[in-house]
Amino acid sequence: MPRRRFRVTGAAEAPLRAALRELRTKLEVPGEFPDGVLAEAERGAAAPRLPEYDATGIPLFTVDPPTSVDLDQAMHLARREGGGFRVTYAIADVAAYVAPGGAVDAEAHRRVTTLYFPDGKVPLHPTVLSEGAASLLPGQSCPAVLWTIDLDEDGRTVATDVRRALVRSRAKLDYEGVQRDIDAGTAEEPVALLRDIGLLRERQEVERGGISLDVPEQEIVERDGTYELAFRAPLPADGWNAQISLLTGMAAAELMIASGTGLLRTLPTAPDGAVARLRRTAKALHIDWPHHVPYARLVRSLDPRSPHHAAFLQECTTLLRGAGYTAFRGGEVPELTTHAAVAAPYTHCTAPLRRLVDRYASELCLAACADVPPPEWVLAALDELPKEMADGARRGNTVERECVDIVEAALLKGRVGEIFDAVVVDVKEGATAVGTVQLAEPAVVARIEGGSAQLPLGERMRVRLTQADPGTAKVQFAPA
Repeated sequence: MPRRRFRVTGAAEAPLRAALRELRTKLEVPGEFPDGVLAEAERGAAAPRLPEYDATGIPLFTVDPPTSVDLDQAMHLARREGGGFRVTYAIADVAAYVAPGGAVDAEAHRRVTTLYFPDGKVPLHPTVLSEGAASLLPGQSCPAVLWTIDLDEDGRTVATDVRRALVRSRAKLDYEGVQRDIDAGTAEEPVALLRDIGLLRERQEVERGGISLDVPEQEIVERDGTYELAFRAPLPADGWNAQISLLTGMAAAELMIASGTGLLRTLPTAPDGAVARLRRTAKALHIDWPHHVPYARLVRSLDPRSPHHAAFLQECTTLLRGAGYTAFRGGEVPELTTHAAVAAPYTHCTAPLRRLVDRYASELCLAACADVPPPEWVLAALDELPKEMADGARRGNTVERECVDIVEAALLKGRVGEIFDAVVVDVKEGATAVGTVQLAEPAVVARIEGGSAQLPLGERMRVRLTQADPGTAKVQFAPA
């Protein structure tokens, strides 16, 4: 499914608030941080472990949504003498503030990831760290894990270095502003190179058979003191920025594999049956997919603004399910090391303020690059981390899905019986009268049951709202 973002800050109706409270209770979402955790976080923020290497002279910048304050990454991009590029990528060094086995560490293992609700987020770490001392905020000197990745003129990695460093970001940029400045030709070179390097890395992705689905995001936005749902089509700058993170995750995986100890993000190749089903879907949607054209190349040729293409892209997300984490040590590298969507070995390492596993990945990479054994506290946690992350990811996905369901129901409450324009984006296999529709206005994606009528996948149709209950997060349509 497309990623759902939550940006609402205005007051919502009482039924919505009540439904969100019930969701927190049902999912056993952690509440406020215990006093002991907060006190330890304050001490860590006041006295972090400072690195010897000073990289504050590198003019780093961040690219995030405008309201974000938990900034995990900052970058600087430059051309190398003799050709190619240098990517300098700073990742927040959470381990500089968090003592292994301490109260903050234990609470992070309980939470696993930051959870996002329409009425606020549930952070992985106390905000004195995640939005304060450990965040790569502009003008703030703080410890970081500093990646230096050299690329050749085609964007291929030729050298990687990772070390602890003191860094200072100079500017907090957002996607829309970066896109606007690059398009206008007014961006300074370190920012303008985001397009050059991003496009080269996207070309590398195509060559190795990687997949990036350009599917609009469904998000909750505040407008005129109330809330609504909207679809946000990712900007090219979103993709270019993501390529820097992917580049780093791939470099991290290679370091782990070479050292014989690591924690990879893996996804098996989709079975032939799943691809065959997609081919049948493409045919039903009148999408030309010659047998000699790879799946990854076909996906990149599609326009998500086309209803037929949008429906197919929605179906493509089924091939990306089943990702997990694979831990290994002692040189016993697992048989599966690749992530099918990346089409290369890959690991999560660039979001330690919001995802537990990334702190451990940074330590593994630092040790591998220095050719020393990983810290004992990392090795002690390695075997349990895949299960912890799987459990945390399930809870995060459930929060994301049910929050949007609740807001959809709240928006449509009182409109049962009304007719809407929609596109059929999914039809349940084996049940042609059950599927999913996407409304143009409001931006709702919901279940439809067609009775005896066959649902026309990828086609526009008129639908009638039959159910909208915020209390049960249920929205359902029928053919009009």
